[in-house]
Amino acid sequence: MKKRNFLAAGLLGVGSVAMAASGKKNLACRAEAGPVLLTVTGAIGAGNRGALDPALDQMMAKQKLQFNRAHTFDFAALAALPQVVIKPTLEYDGKQHTLSGPLLGEVMDAAGASAASDVLLRAVDGYAVQASMADIRKYRFIVATHLDGKPIPLGGLGPLWAVYDADSFADIMAKPLSARFTLCPWGMYHMEAKA
Repeated sequence: MKKRNFLAAGLLGVGSVAMAASGKKNLACRAEAGPVLLTVTGAIGAGNRGALDPALDQMMAKQKLQFNRAHTFDFAALAALPQVVIKPTLEYDGKQHTLSGPLLGEVMDAAGASAASDVLLRAVDGYAVQASMADIRKYRFIVATHLDGKPIPLGGLGPLWAVYDADSFADIMAKPLSARFTLCPWGMYHMEAKA
């Protein structure tokens, strides 16, 4: 049994090295190497996956999603996009934290959804909020993948969080801390581009 575990670990290590050696520029063209973390549907480009499969896309089916095609991102595909760092004061502990990830607008562009006027952001717990692309670009929303230098864990606020630097905008800072992040679903896994 120990031999099997050793061989499996070795194969994983070789695969990781090969993926790293392939370079970031190839990430946009390839199929996902890891699990899909984000699915973008609606008014998108050609997409890189087909229609919703009610049997295999259980959470999406239970949340009443429907689509004929989608653009999906794994962690490596999101990490291949230019990264942005923000430092908002979070409502959960009233402390400033460092969050990083690609701009949400650039994720939408990568999915071929540049012409979208609104985006419905959906979290794993069913929380959904619609934001205009104008606000997404104005407030420089990011798809946060890291919190204080570490990947955001599932079961916490991640693995993805649509969030902005609330401390940088006077109109958001005028709100109580508990009301500053209503447009920011943590545990985000789906975005629907609306034309």
